[in-house]
Amino acid sequence: MGEVSTIGLDIAKSVFQVHGVDGTGVVVMRKRVSRGVGVLWRLIAVPSRDRSLSLSSYWSRELQALGHTVKLMPPSYVKAYLKRGKNDANDAAAICEAVTRPSMRFVAIKTQEQQTGLMLHRTRQLLVRQRTMLSNAIRGHMAELGIISAKGRNGTADLLQIIANVADDRIPPVARFCLDLLARQYLVLLAEVSSIDKRIHAWHRSCEESRRLEEIPGIGPIVATAMVAEIGDWKAFRSGRSLSAWIGLVPKQHSTGGKERLGSITKQGNRYLRWLLVAGAMAVIRYARQYGTKRPWLTRIMDRRPAKVAAVALANKIARMAWAIMVRGERYTEPKLLLAA
Repeated sequence: MGEVSTIGLDIAKSVFQVHGVDGTGVVVMRKRVSRGVGVLWRLIAVPSRDRSLSLSSYWSRELQALGHTVKLMPPSYVKAYLKRGKNDANDAAAICEAVTRPSMRFVAIKTQEQQTGLMLHRTRQLLVRQRTMLSNAIRGHMAELGIISAKGRNGTADLLQIIANVADDRIPPVARFCLDLLARQYLVLLAEVSSIDKRIHAWHRSCEESRRLEEIPGIGPIVATAMVAEIGDWKAFRSGRSLSAWIGLVPKQHSTGGKERLGSITKQGNRYLRWLLVAGAMAVIRYARQYGTKRPWLTRIMDRRPAKVAAVALANKIARMAWAIMVRGERYTEPKLLLAA
């Protein structure tokens, strides 16, 4: 048996599939091991020189501590190297083959702090989604009783006051029982989201990178901390456009024969960052419509395109500005040219 030089590791909930080859590409190890410490012990017995693996950030850090060189790959990039049917053994073999390609792109390993920050954001996103569901349910049930309110959280607050008013006879007793239950759940979620926001803001104040990002118009503490947690190593991207493409804010291409055909954005990247950046760009556009802007480019695109199309273009530009600031160690400066609104 030759010496193992590269290992492809396919992760499942309860088992790991290990596929190892030597320096010439000959398969020398094919194992299925239980998830947990047993995986580490079996890999310790193999020399760690010139080792490449593909697995999650937690196991990456654990195996790096053992002396292994760890590389992460997106599953979509590995699919092209999959032979015949899909199963754990074939997936591990495809990972082992793809990791040695010179043109392969790898994912930066997240630190524990980054994963903790992302946990805050994902928990907040889940609670906000549940809060919206409860708000829509309350609004719909009240509309069936002929009680209509304005859109948004202010309108929901007015409905909660009506529900809390036991003297209001427009709500039948059984309906009030149901609406009161939904209202209590809504208020609990409101408090929980607020507590998460406080932790995110505390992290933002203690993070120098996040504070620099906040100086860019359209980026607040939520967006800044999310970018720091998701991206980590900004130099992993060759340009600002590469970062924007990773987020999914560049046009979809269908070009051939020297003819470039660009469509809508790809939406193939990081959905959460894309949503945050577009929401921030919409806030900038609303402010520019009311008070004017110093950016001639934004003025021209607002005149030519609908607001949401202009917001996507501005989000693309914000992502590229963020990359330039973080890679070059600079700070954001406002344009000097002032145009009339």
